[in-house]
Amino acid sequence: MDFRTSVTAGIFRHAACVAAAFLGGLPAAAAEGERDSELARQMQQYDVVATKSIRELQPFRESTQAERADGTRIELVSLNPNFGRWFLLDITPGEGRQRTRSYHIEAASPEKWKLTLARGDDPALIFERGETRHECRPWAGNSSSLEAAQSSALPYAPICDSRAYLRNRVRGSRTNREAVAEFLRDNVAFGDSIVGLIKGAFYEDAFMKSGEVVDNADAGQVARSLGRATLSRHPVINTYFGFELEGAQGRRMEAGSWYAIKDAPGIYASAMQPGMIHPDILNRKGETNWLDNIERRADVYLVAFDLSQFEIGYEVGTDHPRLGWSSRPHGAGRNWNIPGPDGIDSAAPLVRTGMLSPAMADRVAATFTGGFKRDHGAFKYSNYATFNHGHHYGFISNGVVLSKLQPNLSTLYVLDDGSIHMRTWREEDEDLLPRILFARQNGVPLIAPDPETGEGVPGQFVRSWGGGNWSGSANADLRTLRAGACMKTVEGRQFLIYAYFSTATPSAMARTFQAYGCDYAMLLDMNSLEHTYMALYTQEEDRLVPHHLVSGMAQIDDRRRDGTPIPRFVGFSDNRDFFYLLRK
Repeated sequence: MDFRTSVTAGIFRHAACVAAAFLGGLPAAAAEGERDSELARQMQQYDVVATKSIRELQPFRESTQAERADGTRIELVSLNPNFGRWFLLDITPGEGRQRTRSYHIEAASPEKWKLTLARGDDPALIFERGETRHECRPWAGNSSSLEAAQSSALPYAPICDSRAYLRNRVRGSRTNREAVAEFLRDNVAFGDSIVGLIKGAFYEDAFMKSGEVVDNADAGQVARSLGRATLSRHPVINTYFGFELEGAQGRRMEAGSWYAIKDAPGIYASAMQPGMIHPDILNRKGETNWLDNIERRADVYLVAFDLSQFEIGYEVGTDHPRLGWSSRPHGAGRNWNIPGPDGIDSAAPLVRTGMLSPAMADRVAATFTGGFKRDHGAFKYSNYATFNHGHHYGFISNGVVLSKLQPNLSTLYVLDDGSIHMRTWREEDEDLLPRILFARQNGVPLIAPDPETGEGVPGQFVRSWGGGNWSGSANADLRTLRAGACMKTVEGRQFLIYAYFSTATPSAMARTFQAYGCDYAMLLDMNSLEHTYMALYTQEEDRLVPHHLVSGMAQIDDRRRDGTPIPRFVGFSDNRDFFYLLRK
């Protein structure tokens, strides 16, 4: 049995066990055998290099069909029954009067209600929890609740007594700068080169902050549990955080130390400048490029989440990342016979809302922008550009594959047991596919564990502009605003750290994550506050209040008529993808 066959067999066994519950009318052996056969066919569709639909990209999908007395056919497709979160509801009127209409349904509380389709002359959506059972027929009547939900134009329109949502197509918000850059890329010859020129001429160091450094000042009350970064000195630094810190004197913080964030249990903040990193790390030869005087004194702001208190999820934007080809791969890295690296260039009939489900809004603790757009999310240089379709960065939301995960890429992912991981994806990791609830890939590692010592060390491509696909200038010296994330373990407790670099190269990012004792770190996005956006949320007088990493990010949020903020990703749809953290 070869590797691919072995992995596929493992996937089938896992999925078949889950599916047996949906085939209760058959003997267990027959149900598993029938499901194995169906999974094998669907895995072939998933694997084949050919034009396909978003449905055919889902290897674990399961369909239940029913027909009403009037001949109307109803089909409920669970896109991944391992999780039971996303469904396609297909309705085909009898006598061929109209074509099939597809609706993207999201379960509001999949951990509470199991959603299935009951057959018979009067089929119904069934929501079950233990002995409790609710029937729902949103297609019934001349003015059905399904039609009313669709005409509401809400990103998430409640149906079935709010036990599910219809996801509706909406336009995602974007800043003027983002709109101009997108127009140039899509409509002007050499538009991407023009955008690059604009970045180099006008945006290098545009967001740089260098807080005043004060030696021998009062550091305030620091949170000791996360330790301190390995710096040559720990002076007090003036910072520009958009939220309040417990124990800090105004915005003054001891460099490299952690402070609890006010009214945000389990979340901590830290700040430093890369030039403060201890020489034992900063001066190691052959690992990174040397840091110039500007990035040595450029502020870095970090926020750490105690993952014992949070769940993490990922949602795609209304527009980004796209699903077609990046313009970067060449040679064997691009197949002109298919519309995209996965055989698709659209998620339809799935709907991308670019917004958190309302069912989660009361638990949301933080959001941050996900990663690179599709055009920059693939390799132009190195051999990575010439195989695996150019290594387009993959992503999975709610157990649904929107773009396949590629080996060799940094991956942040969440499994069915709620565990959160960050590491370089490998071919053999495909065995995890039926267990993946969320995943997002972004390039190659900034730091990764040393095979011998386990210590986090710079990735092999940190010094290579093309090899790392870091973006920036062709001579590899363009500093810019960047964001990254890392995982850190402290006495068995796992922390996710988000880091905002006011201007930096990948070398400065790698050294910073090393100094903070991270196990693994990856790039997220860069160049603007919109692309490095992060906000924390508190509940005040029944209102969700955003607190931004830096105050300038507040300009990206919308406003109500009374001037109160409407948080990005939570209060309105956005064109970009994002991560979110929910309190357990």
